[in-house]
Amino acid sequence: MQDEILQKEQQFHDQWAAVIDVDGIRVADYFEACTAPENRFILKQLGNLSGKHLLDLGCGAGENSVYFATKGARCVAADYSPGMVDVALKLAAANHVEVEGRVVNAMAIDFPDNTFDIVYASNLLHHIPDPRLAIQEMHRILKPGGKACFWDPLRHNPVINVYRRIATEVRTEDETPLEIGIVNFVRSRFSQVQYDTFWLATLWIFLRFYLIEKVNPNKERYWKKIILEHERLKPDYQRLEALDRVLKQLPLMKRFAWNLAVVATK
Repeated sequence: MQDEILQKEQQFHDQWAAVIDVDGIRVADYFEACTAPENRFILKQLGNLSGKHLLDLGCGAGENSVYFATKGARCVAADYSPGMVDVALKLAAANHVEVEGRVVNAMAIDFPDNTFDIVYASNLLHHIPDPRLAIQEMHRILKPGGKACFWDPLRHNPVINVYRRIATEVRTEDETPLEIGIVNFVRSRFSQVQYDTFWLATLWIFLRFYLIEKVNPNKERYWKKIILEHERLKPDYQRLEALDRVLKQLPLMKRFAWNLAVVATK
């Protein structure tokens, strides 16, 4: 069953990789835009990246690998999709940085123990049949004191769950958003864990795309659109983000956010 799921994930992402235009990717936006709060949170915890050996696990088109490489990290762009690894290497070349590419199964990572200073994974774990295996593998290949960082969608928000049921053509059928309880599992494996959740009131932007701007969720990936159009969205986003900070202080509200970001120290 796991092999079947992984094969479908690989096929889906290889097909997506075949239509990606690396010239249209603005790498810095994925970490510095107002609508990239997950990566902004992670960057604050990571500090200076110069000389760090970093594995970008589930690298996708390589935005993350390339960004980290521009900050001085020695990056390995790893994905189960060979097509995505190829795109990541093309993006690195277009941005004049060096990145190593590897095809990797995140539940059985082909690197020795204690190899990396940082393992980073964005939007990966919800595509994996057993995300806990991937977290254990991240722990194994980290050096003592190294950091594992990931962000992924949560399963508890009703607005996002409606979106998932509508946007069937831009996502894989087997993906399973995480439960907030995954944080406790990470705490059981790592010595120190910091986390936050993002997108509560700010999800109004998704509703606006659908209800007002009539953006077809099967033609445009909303989670890409928020990055591509961050300048246009900035005034509304910043007001709503301030409201999110208040909402997250209420009991149980963090679990209803769209995305979870975690930084864990071995």
